[in-house]
Amino acid sequence: MTEPEEARAALRALADSGRLAAEFPRAGRLTARLAATDLPWAGRLLARLDPAEVLAAHPDTPKVTLGVTGHGTLAGLPGALHAQLARHGVLADLRVSDFDHYALDLLDPASALHRARPDLVLCVLDPMIVFDEVPVPWRPEDVARVAAEKTALLADLAARCADAPGTLVLNTLPLPRAHSAQLVDHRSRARLGARWREANGRILALAEEHPSTVVIDLDPLLAEGVRAVDDRLSSYAKAHLTEELLGAYAVEVGHLARQLTGRLRKCLVLDLDDTLWGGILGDDGPEGIEIGDGYRGEAFHAFQRVLRQLADQGVLLAAVSKNEPDAVTRVLREHPRMALHEDDFVHVLANWRPKPDNLRTLADTLGLATDALVFVDDNPFERELVRRELPEVAVVDLGADPALHRHALLRDGWFDTREVTTDDRVRATRYRTEAARSGFLDAAASTDDYLRELGTRVRIAPAAPADAPRISQLTLRTNQFNLTAERLQPAEVQARSEDPHSLTLTVHARDRFGDHGLVGAVLAHRDGDTLHLDNFLLSCRVFSRGIETACLSHLLTLARTTGATSVRARHRPTDRNHRVADLYPRHGFTPSDTTDPTTRTFHHPLTHIVPVPPHLHLDPPGDPRP
Repeated sequence: MTEPEEARAALRALADSGRLAAEFPRAGRLTARLAATDLPWAGRLLARLDPAEVLAAHPDTPKVTLGVTGHGTLAGLPGALHAQLARHGVLADLRVSDFDHYALDLLDPASALHRARPDLVLCVLDPMIVFDEVPVPWRPEDVARVAAEKTALLADLAARCADAPGTLVLNTLPLPRAHSAQLVDHRSRARLGARWREANGRILALAEEHPSTVVIDLDPLLAEGVRAVDDRLSSYAKAHLTEELLGAYAVEVGHLARQLTGRLRKCLVLDLDDTLWGGILGDDGPEGIEIGDGYRGEAFHAFQRVLRQLADQGVLLAAVSKNEPDAVTRVLREHPRMALHEDDFVHVLANWRPKPDNLRTLADTLGLATDALVFVDDNPFERELVRRELPEVAVVDLGADPALHRHALLRDGWFDTREVTTDDRVRATRYRTEAARSGFLDAAASTDDYLRELGTRVRIAPAAPADAPRISQLTLRTNQFNLTAERLQPAEVQARSEDPHSLTLTVHARDRFGDHGLVGAVLAHRDGDTLHLDNFLLSCRVFSRGIETACLSHLLTLARTTGATSVRARHRPTDRNHRVADLYPRHGFTPSDTTDPTTRTFHHPLTHIVPVPPHLHLDPPGDPRP
């Protein structure tokens, strides 16, 4: 029995025994191992689950509420969404609207869709929103006119949804040949294609104009051979997009849902032999491995170029390899055909230890949780070993053909994010600088000496409009030092920053080795004479340096000087933020009663405020008065 067949049998057994809800995390992992043809079946099984039953068994399971609306029939989409979210350990709660209600759903703030307050509003667009209103006979100019009206409507919908709590998801429109072929002259067909692409360009631009809107471009999916239209289903069932295309669309939505729940991956960990280059370094030597020369060597070189492209956008590259370290270093430094070099990696572990052990060491060295890692290896034994010992690590299955490595890596969008920030562009440099700090720590006589000589400077300042994407990213990516696990989109951060009763502070840090950038955020609001600390986030790059103490000291002092008599704070424990469980008690907060069993609340009377640690220097913060 093959691996996908085993996964199907195990998932079927869970369903037959009525244990899908009780074992939802395992069901999700099994779904991730299924063949693509089995995903619709798995989605139908998972769609029967009651979200409340799953959450009762697994309270920490992230849940994403999806509002689904559109022009045509979307019967093939709900199951696909359940399957794709489950693959990433996320519970889908779907609210599906009536046929062709998308404009009413989104324009009316009292609609059932708005009342559900979905995290993602999927407005699924199909080509018939245009062609249903084109007169017969028609010319390209008629299509262009209707398309302009529809894109104007979509722009209005995006603007109206800007203040809603969730994210609006639109998509581009495929152009079926059944319509372009109705024009018998090629000049008219070309004009139709140009006008159609202009309309899709206007839809894509909405993502730039509205931070709370995402547009899924269907063209790359169609370019992979996904069929867009089934004429029979379109005519008889008004299902204007195929189940195959809706399934590919659901994959992209799964990536968005993973972002919303803070399940973004940060580090891509690569095997070397037959993964980054062809051949076995220990057997073939540096001169014998395949890079750049020959058809296989060219394929490995092309794969390395993709990795470098990802690294430029903030993906951390690391390597774990069963090889002699000197030989690996020599190849990374000196091989003339390598597209990647030693400086492109934040860390390289070459030894003969088991891969799971090296992955744990790597995560500890970088200050990451192991669930931030994506592991890429051509060896099925190594992949299965990592899956068994570290199930939280994402594992990419590579085949023997290096020309397919790129597709295998990119198909699951492990590092997809709403926006690449300036901080992302320099992330790898900052992690490499951390190695210099580690060496400095090793040479220090004591931890106190290290912290004093490090010369850390912290600046706490009101958030500027340009900070919203990075603060949102912190809420989405930070899990270990995230007191409430609240996730915010850029538009929500911006709204908080503009609220006169709210306080949004940014935390910047630098030291003798360089600038860490924007590493933290404090979110609070004022209610009478009480300041409520809604959330506190800090990047793992700056743990254990007293920055959290400096932030709380500053915030408490600010509260007292602006007339507050107390500060209240919350901590919502998760399976990943246990390291901050004692943060508030350590800084003079006392527990308060709460009616919410999932949240701990604390109170600070502002009588005694913990001082800024003496090894830190707090730069002037400006005037962040709420």
